[in-house]
Amino acid sequence: MFGQATDMARRDKSLAWRDGNRIELLQNGRQFFPALCQAIDAAQASVHLETYIFNLDATGLKVLDHLARACGRGVKVRVVIDGFGSYENTAEITRRLDEMGAQHRVYRPEPTGLRRYRFSLRRLRRLHRKVTVVDNLVGFVGGINILDDLEDVPDDGKGPMPRFDFAVRVRGPVVQDLARAQSDLWIRMAWRRRDNWAEFYRRIKGWRKRRSEALAGSLPTFTPGMRATVLLRDNLRFRNTIENVYIGALDHARHDALIANSYFFPGRRLRSALRRAARRGVRVRLLLQGRSEYALQYRACRSMYRKVLEDGIEIYEYMPSYLHAKVAVMDGCAMVGSSNMDPFSLLLARETNIFVDDAGFAGQLKAALEGELSGSCRRVTPESRSKSSWIERLVDAASYFMLRAGVALTGKSSQY
Repeated sequence: MFGQATDMARRDKSLAWRDGNRIELLQNGRQFFPALCQAIDAAQASVHLETYIFNLDATGLKVLDHLARACGRGVKVRVVIDGFGSYENTAEITRRLDEMGAQHRVYRPEPTGLRRYRFSLRRLRRLHRKVTVVDNLVGFVGGINILDDLEDVPDDGKGPMPRFDFAVRVRGPVVQDLARAQSDLWIRMAWRRRDNWAEFYRRIKGWRKRRSEALAGSLPTFTPGMRATVLLRDNLRFRNTIENVYIGALDHARHDALIANSYFFPGRRLRSALRRAARRGVRVRLLLQGRSEYALQYRACRSMYRKVLEDGIEIYEYMPSYLHAKVAVMDGCAMVGSSNMDPFSLLLARETNIFVDDAGFAGQLKAALEGELSGSCRRVTPESRSKSSWIERLVDAASYFMLRAGVALTGKSSQY
């Protein structure tokens, strides 16, 4: 019997639930990158990789090396990087991809010269998702960029500690939805001016139908398997899907909601759902950043602590390094992906999460998070907040105001 936490979400007709999947949790780059490179090495037909940040550190160069070897075997390799997240390395990455024979596209390339300093709302709409599909049989989804765990992280004199993050390796019917999302974006990025849009859409619709039928027939189904659905966020069809599923799961939770988010600045609807769950007796815990990676978001989040604590929600800060995870466990279901609970993710960016309705998987993720809660975190209390200096509180409040002002520029200020 399916858990009540997902009943409302399951009734959402926009969600495509797939049974019979095998989903493996991967923690940090030490588990993710070996699994990713192993899949690329085993590729026989295709590799399609999307990422926000592609850094040319040791890890990024290793991934490029594995992609080059795949190209050398005749595998069709496609890579999509974000124009802002990978700005510093875009030219070199695309040069290397050209040399190996891979196809590549840059999502919203950054303008050059003085135009780069001119504000445009369009430039805030980024490709923030991290998705790889190999041979249309195995997929990777999560929050981990092509970036070494130890790159640009704090070092307190005892050596740097890795970012705390998660991804999943997915096999089974749900992979078809990841592959479809990638194909749709690839096609959108190739659009040019044309006069015959009706014919173009008709051909694309037919192509997608034939491709979906072919994929559905070739994907394995595992027994026992897990039920899961892919959640997309874009600025067209899926504007509120991830947020709606979070709200639905929180509204139907009975016992526990444990959420880890690197950038926590939820809108009114999510804040209300968290508050309702806590007041209903659900134990709601937030695992947030204790180390400031980006000061504005970090400080704006801290400005919300007092109200969140008053709502009966527990707050913990991760202290060893940067927390980059975007995961949640709500009773017997779990969320893993790229979307934060902040305006950037929920109002502007393209994101991909996977929502898993499986008590065993949810328990594994919960155990990983609680292991960090007990050994690597400090709990935030009203008493600890009262010890903050007036300067800290002023900076927090100013950061909150600035982030709210930024939201106003999107035209969505009523949601926050």
